Amino acid sequence: MTTSTPTRLESLQHALGARLVPLAWANLVANILIVVTGGAVRLTGSGLGCPTWPKCTDAKWTYHSELGLHGVIEFGNRLLTYVLVAIAIACWVAARDRAAQHPLAVRLSTIIALGIPAQAVIGGVTVLTDLNPWIVALHLLVSMAIVGVCVGLVDHLNGPTRASAPLGVRRLVAVLFAAGWVVLYLGTVVTGSGPHAGDDEAPRNDLDPQVMSHVHAASVYLLVALTLLVVWRARRLGLLALHRAACLLLVVELAQGTIGFWQYLTDLPEILVGIHMLGAGLTAAGMTRVLLTTRARR
Repeated sequence: MTTSTPTRLESLQHALGARLVPLAWANLVANILIVVTGGAVRLTGSGLGCPTWPKCTDAKWTYHSELGLHGVIEFGNRLLTYVLVAIAIACWVAARDRAAQHPLAVRLSTIIALGIPAQAVIGGVTVLTDLNPWIVALHLLVSMAIVGVCVGLVDHLNGPTRASAPLGVRRLVAVLFAAGWVVLYLGTVVTGSGPHAGDDEAPRNDLDPQVMSHVHAASVYLLVALTLLVVWRARRLGLLALHRAACLLLVVELAQGTIGFWQYLTDLPEILVGIHMLGAGLTAAGMTRVLLTTRARR
């Protein structure tokens, strides 16, 4: 009986398969960081640094010196998308190599890999619509959804063994998860009414930023209250994994709330807004983690 020698492609696939868990973590970290770099594009007024899409200009695919610093920043963010794609493809190949042990990992990594080019298209639409605030909001929310899928992949591969939480707890956490998405959405509405449009000529959504800030704050109060309730219920019922996840989410929420009030009271300095966007990614990851810890994992 003879055995065939693995090809270079098969050897690469096996090598990546052995690194599936680190690649899943890399996917999560990279998708949170791309939110931050995308925020930097907007906060520096570089949203139209490359004035068209998919080319940087009508004549060229790449940045050229006439576009100045804004062009560097916008084109640099576009290039980071390719890094994200490379990580997602490597993770997908690794998941395919471990499909027998982790069939769900293949599906989740496929969603992530397809979500990134879809995000690139949405990003292109934002440029072609001169940074329409509603399209910009969709761009961010899709990133938050991809972050959630990344958390699901990490949990599937590396999460602790746990039993399913009682039905009442699962329903409570589902309400918390929905409230978290309301908070994220209202945050994009506040941003769309404020001064950081990404370009001096970009449109706003014509809503009162002060009113929308208070509406957003009210949704945050609800989310914090629900998180405290989950922390209490989890501790009372001895659901340790859920208790830890909810406590971590609570810390992120309180930090986000503090930064939110700070930036509101100091007229939205760019550095605080950027940190707040990082917090949004961490909030999306945290509330997904809380949801997952109510599900059985063996």
